Amino acid sequence: MEHPAAPPASLTRRRFLGAAAATALGAAWSARRAAAAPPRRPNVIVIYTDDQGCVDAGCYGAKDLATPNLDALAARGVRFTQFYAPAAVCSPSRAGLLTGRYPLRAGVPNNVGDKNGLPGAEITMAEVFHAAGYATAHIGKWHLGQAPDTLPNAQGFDHSFGHLGGCIDNYSHFFYWSGPNRHDLQRNGEEVFHGGRFFPDLMVEEASQFIESHKDSPFFLYFAMNTPHYPYQGDEEWLRYYRDKGTPYPRDLYAAFVSTLDTRIGRLVEKLTGLGLLEDTIIVFQADNGHSVEERAHFGGGDAGPHRAAKFSMFEGGIRVPAVISWPGQLPEGEVREQVGHGCDWMPTLVELCGVTPPDAALDGKSLVPVLRSGEAPTPHDVLHWHTGMGPRAQWAVRRGDWKLIGNPVDPVHPDSLTRADELFLCNLAQDIGETRNLAGEHPERVKELKALHEAWLSEMPPEREG
Repeated sequence: MEHPAAPPASLTRRRFLGAAAATALGAAWSARRAAAAPPRRPNVIVIYTDDQGCVDAGCYGAKDLATPNLDALAARGVRFTQFYAPAAVCSPSRAGLLTGRYPLRAGVPNNVGDKNGLPGAEITMAEVFHAAGYATAHIGKWHLGQAPDTLPNAQGFDHSFGHLGGCIDNYSHFFYWSGPNRHDLQRNGEEVFHGGRFFPDLMVEEASQFIESHKDSPFFLYFAMNTPHYPYQGDEEWLRYYRDKGTPYPRDLYAAFVSTLDTRIGRLVEKLTGLGLLEDTIIVFQADNGHSVEERAHFGGGDAGPHRAAKFSMFEGGIRVPAVISWPGQLPEGEVREQVGHGCDWMPTLVELCGVTPPDAALDGKSLVPVLRSGEAPTPHDVLHWHTGMGPRAQWAVRRGDWKLIGNPVDPVHPDSLTRADELFLCNLAQDIGETRNLAGEHPERVKELKALHEAWLSEMPPEREG
């Protein structure tokens, strides 16, 4: 099915709102000419998992995990092997995804709290698609603010269901981990109660209702799964499966939760298939950052494969993530891309694929469409940047080609493996994918080059604000 592109003009946030109003006013006229209208634009579903290790799926080489639905998604689409999250931690990663801008540029340098979040002036993918006439929904984890102008409904989502903070217990829907314990489950800004119901099941039910309600017109769904983020609460059937196989602790707990999320992705795809929408729907799958080794995550369970470190780290294990895009009949199927991609790339990529008007904002992401169409296309990125935290001890990284420089690195897996001499850590990923040796002393000219790139980039960013 052909999906015609719209004119490539840009929109400011104000014009986005005006365009949305014009869409509503023109609905009756559109209905009269529907018979002569071109085929509708594709639906879009962005599935974002939480703290999933960069090799933790069968299609990424995991031999001990059952992920048939993720594997099937990869078989229907394009899978990336060098894909990066915008950040090594939750909130900045989500800000980068939704805005197409580096988290620091988007005003989210770190995890957010109750009183801060994604600034209202930022234009999200939801606003872009809403202005193009799409129904938009956020279902799942938010973690981009709880102030009125940072809530999902203020950021372009017609419908929102889920939790606003970083995590919840999946049955009580309470946040237990810092500050006062509080119930955190909302629908469109109103607290709702489903005590005892498994949150991933509630997500699938809510998403299915949204899809059913909008099956005859294009929709944009941000399906932000809170799995496999702690607490590890996988299906009992999956936990028995892994324990019967002899999977060791805590891998058994984590694996059960990964297979649990895979099952829910399968149910979402089943809904699309049952409505005849699978071929008219672009599905993007990505993890927000690497796996967790926090105490509340039983000090691990996830796997970074050959890569060093985990969540919170600018080493590859913290920022390299699984990523797949599928659009049956329109994009290649069962293909792999080794080109470098980045979470900020989904905004311009989806805008191009769907033919909608891009935002009038400086995007850091690049369209991956040429790479998706051809495995011979070059990576769209000459340089990539990461920056998390505030002040002189902020952790940062820059990659150009195979060379990567990390400032103030951390390694939560082996916290004693770094010394003061490693405050600038240089590696060549083509020669040392595990980032085992610091080459800064051997290549001072490369350190100087990459540090200058970082400092020039940092000078373009807005003034620091606590995220």
